[in-house]
Amino acid sequence: MFLYYKRVYRKGKDKGDCESHMGEPFLFDKPLKEGIIQKRNSRFTMDVMLNGEIVACHCPTTGRIGDIELKQVACLISENDNPKRKLRHTVEAISCDNLECEHKNWIGINQILSNKLVGFFLDTHQLNEIVQDYSCIKRETKLGVSKLDFLVGNTYIEVKTALTTLEVKYGSHIRTHPVTPFSSTERFVKHINELAGSLENHERVILLTVQQYEVTNPKQRQRSTHYQEVKATIERAVKKGVESWNLTMNFTPTGVMLHTCENTTRKIYQD
Repeated sequence: MFLYYKRVYRKGKDKGDCESHMGEPFLFDKPLKEGIIQKRNSRFTMDVMLNGEIVACHCPTTGRIGDIELKQVACLISENDNPKRKLRHTVEAISCDNLECEHKNWIGINQILSNKLVGFFLDTHQLNEIVQDYSCIKRETKLGVSKLDFLVGNTYIEVKTALTTLEVKYGSHIRTHPVTPFSSTERFVKHINELAGSLENHERVILLTVQQYEVTNPKQRQRSTHYQEVKATIERAVKKGVESWNLTMNFTPTGVMLHTCENTTRKIYQD
């Protein structure tokens, strides 16, 4: 059993006010194996040095991962024995720590896992600071023309995984490259508008950003080419009552634990 402390920032309190909790971890079926990324071949594959051999691995996120060059970067690998899969291995996490670091800060990059983690932490009532007094959790719930991730009681929750900016310290071996602002925001804006519109019939709506790692070097997150449009959309939604929350996690080879849960609604106006 893992033990951890979850810092909870209560709405209406200063950021320094928090409570500590011990909670149940999300455990992987099998421990992940550590390897070293040699290169990213495409949006979908990476070459990884695993047990002295180069192995082609699936990359679970097609977008970019921060501003780092994915060469000689530590990673955690899952293995799937399904014969129908094209690639047997998947890169589940990376670390920007030096390769020889014994206790690495792992950064989960599997965006599908974010939804599983949120679902698990809801099932085990570890997100009671966000939503309380519920007995039913619905997944992939239709709202207007969109499908949102969760409906918990009368609260819609839309999950986003933050990977365009990595808020961690970089080891001396990490190489970075200039990044251009991303432009794919249409789906995000649509979901925000759907969330805001739902307030007419539902008590609350939550935009939940997930970072599958511990933040060790806070940074301003990468902005899109449509930043002003996105910011204006979010501000209108917040005025209607949409809330913004952020989760960070402790990712290990055996499982994932909730680390912090913060109400970031007020920060929207500070960006």
